[in-house]
Amino acid sequence: MNVQVENVSSVKKKISVEISADRVSEEIAKTYKKIAKSAKVKGFRDGKVPMSVVESYYVDQMKQDVVGRLINETYYQALVDNEVAAISEPSIEESSDLEKDKPFTYEAHVEVKPEVSAKDYTDIELKKEIFDFDEKIVDERLNEMLSSRSTMEVAERDEAQNGDFVTIDFEGFVDGEAFEGGAAQDHELELGSGSFIPGFEEQLVGLKRGEEKEISVTFPEEYGNKDLAGKESTFKIALKEIKVKQMPELDDEFAKGYGAESADDLREKIRDGYKKQETSRIDDDLKERLITVLVERNEVEVPEAMIERQLDFMHKNISNRLQSQGMTMEMMGMNEEAFRVMYRETAVKQVQGSLLLEAIGRQENISVDDDEVDSRLEEIAEMANAPLDEVKKYYSSDEARKGLLAQIEEEKVITYLLGQSKIEEVTKEALAEKPADEEQE
Repeated sequence: MNVQVENVSSVKKKISVEISADRVSEEIAKTYKKIAKSAKVKGFRDGKVPMSVVESYYVDQMKQDVVGRLINETYYQALVDNEVAAISEPSIEESSDLEKDKPFTYEAHVEVKPEVSAKDYTDIELKKEIFDFDEKIVDERLNEMLSSRSTMEVAERDEAQNGDFVTIDFEGFVDGEAFEGGAAQDHELELGSGSFIPGFEEQLVGLKRGEEKEISVTFPEEYGNKDLAGKESTFKIALKEIKVKQMPELDDEFAKGYGAESADDLREKIRDGYKKQETSRIDDDLKERLITVLVERNEVEVPEAMIERQLDFMHKNISNRLQSQGMTMEMMGMNEEAFRVMYRETAVKQVQGSLLLEAIGRQENISVDDDEVDSRLEEIAEMANAPLDEVKKYYSSDEARKGLLAQIEEEKVITYLLGQSKIEEVTKEALAEKPADEEQE
């Protein structure tokens, strides 16, 4: 077997394979002999067809069998012998017809991981958001927790107030005509929630249980139903019931239901969780800004196979996240094809960033030792509240351990790069501002 490897680009190779005439002849003879055992030709007994007739009747089947077998047996051997780490399935082109006593040649086109050399990755100027702790976030989270344990009770008073949950019947009219979707029975509405068109809820405040009222409102110009957008309307409303939300007390007993020892401890846990969440978000944003600069400074060609795998990974992650919220991609108005089009540019950038970080780690001799791996496994076990032995067992497989090593090394490279960068801390508002040259564009 003679093999030649040609670099088509930094991510593509052409592998030309020539198989000797002797091997071709041997495979042809072997295949015809196998076919002859079950050959069926009119005028001959099954399995007793003369070889000359078999060769005449079954030439297409022979070629299909032999070509497929020769390619399967030689392609992967060619990769190993020539140290080609293909990351895609090959595109095969036959260069010659299969004939006895003649060599058979074919070409395999494959994608490979590019050999990246990073440059200009020190003294990067970055902006990092200043963490501005807001106690209001803690209060909001506590209110959400209290609200989730609240109960609804019929109000003792007869007059509706803002914040009440009222049960109403209503029917809407435009130009004196009822319109589709404009009526409902026993509809529950929180006054002040803003869930109805502007002016609707406000006019129910003060209405008494059992009373009826006719109100006038104007649909917003940007209303989803174009037939109603911007039009004046009237609604006939009957208020049937008024309920109020009874919130539990924020006391130690309530806090214990959330795994805290006291109300103060619960507040502190929420505060710590909020700080960790915001710190993680800010760090992720800084990392993304760093990678953006690296990609801008380094031209990296990305193989299609790596882009597709990254899109697969992103699609699975987002689908799982939506599923945990009881939603699907389709409910968001997006199928997988549309997703791949929308996020392709992001996937390309992420793959480029990953390749550059890997290259920098190699260039700067950044590696991961066993102690760092053990420490990370302990962290994973603690966060997952799982036995350390089970975590170690999971990461004992080559694929899982390789992924963990790559993750730790990437984190170390990012830490190294941030240490080499010039970081300016700015407010969230300043970070969101566009540079003057971008605004002019």
